[in-house]
Amino acid sequence: MNTNSLADHGVIGALRQTFSHDMKADLARLRVGLTSAAEKTGLLDVSYRTVDSPVGRLLLAATPTGLVRVAFACEDHDDVLASLAETISPRIMLASARFDDVCRQIDEYFQRRRNRFEVQLDLQLVKGFRRTVLGHLVDIPYGQTVSYAELARLSGNAAAVRAAASACSHNPLPVIVPCHRIVRSDGSIGKYLGGVEAKHLLLAMERGS
Repeated sequence: MNTNSLADHGVIGALRQTFSHDMKADLARLRVGLTSAAEKTGLLDVSYRTVDSPVGRLLLAATPTGLVRVAFACEDHDDVLASLAETISPRIMLASARFDDVCRQIDEYFQRRRNRFEVQLDLQLVKGFRRTVLGHLVDIPYGQTVSYAELARLSGNAAAVRAAASACSHNPLPVIVPCHRIVRSDGSIGKYLGGVEAKHLLLAMERGS
């Protein structure tokens, strides 16, 4: 075999690797620059990123007002983004740096070093009684649970148990707004948007078990 060919092949391979690395870095810088420019000119209505967690990869989406959506992988992140484009704005862009503080708080939560999130929220996806319910969810203490019936009572309508349950099942900000702390009156865990296993994990983690 021609040694010159081997040398040439090695040089070409190295150049390709360098080019690939530089191109990825350039694209990353370009994305950051475009995102920054879009934010400054008011052209970015929804930014998003994903973050890994013990309950799977989470999609985080935010508007200039605050965090507007947290979605589990089972919801299909592409479908969620398409829905946000339809209900809020099609001007959506990946903007990882925008979520550094939220991701830090999520990491601290799963490491049992945080029991309350300090995040600006945008509740525009929630209306009426459901919005009232979400306002009471954030007041349920870390590591504790209440029933759907009790949640309905706290929300001002003791007879609206099904409506309170529906508000939990349609919570656009799970984990951050802790609908996983709501259980059935008989003590059984009930359903959860992220799956029953995820709900079990969150409750067990908060209880320290």
